[in-house]
Amino acid sequence: MSNIKLFESKQIRSIWNEIDKKWYFVVADVIQVLTDTPNPGDYIKKMRKRDEELSKGWGQFVTPLSVDTIGGKQKLICDVANNARR
Repeated sequence: MSNIKLFESKQIRSIWNEIDKKWYFVVADVIQVLTDTPNPGDYIKKMRKRDEELSKGWGQFVTPLSVDTIGGKQKLICDVANNARR
């Protein structure tokens, strides 16, 4: 299974969690694909600033995990979420 998913030919990094049997997707990649923002980190920061409830609950549905970078073996800690309903 590939760790890169495509959505409308744009890449979304993902990681498979064997224990949970779930895919986790890099939140910044999903935000960038859905909004076409050039800076998804700033977009997320502003979104959380505008929505106090989202900001409070962020840690409940977004988890930091290591994700491989395009450059290879480097690891990047990214906020990830799965598609499970809560």
